[in-house]
Amino acid sequence: MSSGYPTAIATQSFRSVVSKYRTVFFDAYGVLKNHRGLLAGVEDTFSFLRDENIDFYILTNDASRSPQELAATYVDAGLSQVHEKKIISSGMLAREFLSNKVKSGLVAYVGTPVSAHYVETTGLQTVSIQDLDLEEADQVQALVFLDDEGFDWDRGLNQVVNLLRMRNIPVVVANTDSTYPVSANDVSIAIGALAEMAERIVGKHFIRFGKPDAQMFSFALDHIRCRDQEVSKSDILMVGDTLETDIMGGNHFGVDTALVLTGNTPGRTAKLMMEATGITPDFVCESVLD
Repeated sequence: MSSGYPTAIATQSFRSVVSKYRTVFFDAYGVLKNHRGLLAGVEDTFSFLRDENIDFYILTNDASRSPQELAATYVDAGLSQVHEKKIISSGMLAREFLSNKVKSGLVAYVGTPVSAHYVETTGLQTVSIQDLDLEEADQVQALVFLDDEGFDWDRGLNQVVNLLRMRNIPVVVANTDSTYPVSANDVSIAIGALAEMAERIVGKHFIRFGKPDAQMFSFALDHIRCRDQEVSKSDILMVGDTLETDIMGGNHFGVDTALVLTGNTPGRTAKLMMEATGITPDFVCESVLD
């Protein structure tokens, strides 16, 4: 089936593709929802998965809220099948790292107070980067990039740079996304891009969690094997809208991948982007709705 875009790319029906698998990993933004909320009709897709006995998880780089709160946004929008055990976020990996590596002290974070959940559930104390008094920088044991909202970018990033000039501490990036879609044609800068800029300025190596890192996929596979030990990589389909995170990450981990054209990779440029990046999905679908 042809997409009809100027640079044509062959697409397949999502349902015909996903029927070959036991488990599907969905990205969130650009796949299941956009700036307006859930994609209209996505409920029918989840009904199809249920009827076909296909399990699903939402594998997201969104560390802005806890898994419980992220799941609640789906339930409130009418998608009752999504509960917190179905959410696997990069923030969960960041929390695991902090729990193992930072035993006490203060953790500064970049983001909203709500996003600080991932730090606070480890028992560590937190302080927003913009509220940090640099005179007390010696108390800070780690810095975490969580969300692009909740702070003044100018003051916040200056605080980050000056803190890291003063302290040699681990810096965790809990969302590696550079952009996210905010309208049919526009994107906004995500926290991953801000972290990358700060990293270049201070000349230090940050610790990243999230797609395309294979650790994110390993964490997800361990998560689902707690419920179904028989699931293997060949049983899983990764569905995403971004070549550099969702598709590259799935390809490197060894699971099949499906690119949808409803988010960061629009159909009019998808073929060119694949040729430019060398990142090729196993399947291309217009959306998860068909």
